[in-house]
Amino acid sequence: MENPVIIFGAKGLGKVAMDIFQSNGVEVYGFLDDDKSLHNQAIGEYTILGTTDDDGFLKFIGNKCEAFVAIDETKVRQSLVKMLNERKVMPVNAVHPKAVIADSASIAHGNLINAFAVVSAFAKVGNHCIIHSKALIDYECEIGDFVQVGAGSTINSNVIIGKGAFIGTGVTIVSGVKIGKNARIGAGSVVVGDVKDNATMFGYPAQEVKV
Repeated sequence: MENPVIIFGAKGLGKVAMDIFQSNGVEVYGFLDDDKSLHNQAIGEYTILGTTDDDGFLKFIGNKCEAFVAIDETKVRQSLVKMLNERKVMPVNAVHPKAVIADSASIAHGNLINAFAVVSAFAKVGNHCIIHSKALIDYECEIGDFVQVGAGSTINSNVIIGKGAFIGTGVTIVSGVKIGKNARIGAGSVVVGDVKDNATMFGYPAQEVKV
C-alpha cells in the first residue's frame, strides 16, 4: 500500500488498526473521530484531526490517502462505509502480519483481522468484518458483510454467518450451522443449531433470550 491511511475511529479498535498498519509498514495519516473532546490529541505519533465528516480531510481520501473504518458499532460502521462508497472510496483491509490466511481463502474489503486469527482453506470473508485475535474461521465457512467475531471464537467448518451478525468472545459454533442476519451470540456460548435472523443467543448449548 503506497498511500497513507486515515483511520475513522480513535478509540480501542482504531488503536488496533493503527498497530496493524504500523506492523505492515503502512503509514497512518491520522484519525477522524466524532468525539470532539479527543481532537488534537495524539495516539502515539498520530493526531486525531477532526470529525468523520470533515471535508478538509475527506478530500484526501481516494487521492492521497486510503481509508479504514475502525468502529465497533455496526450501524455507525455501515453509515461511514456508505458515505465513503458514495465518494467512490472502498476502505482497505487491516490484516495483522501474524494472522494466518489460507491461499485459497477469499477476503473482501475493509476487514480487520487481528493477530493470530486464522482464516482456513476456501473460507470466504465478506466486506467490513472484524475478526479479533485468535479467532478461527475454519475451512469453507462463509462470513457475511459487517460481521464481528470475538477473540478466541471458533467458527467450525461450513458455517454460514449472515450480514451484521455479532459473535462474542470465546464462542464455539459447530460445523454446518447457519447464523442469521444481525443475530447476536453471547460470549462463551456454544451454538449447535441454526440461528434465525435478529435472534440473541446465549449459553451452553445456546438458547434464544429476549432482550
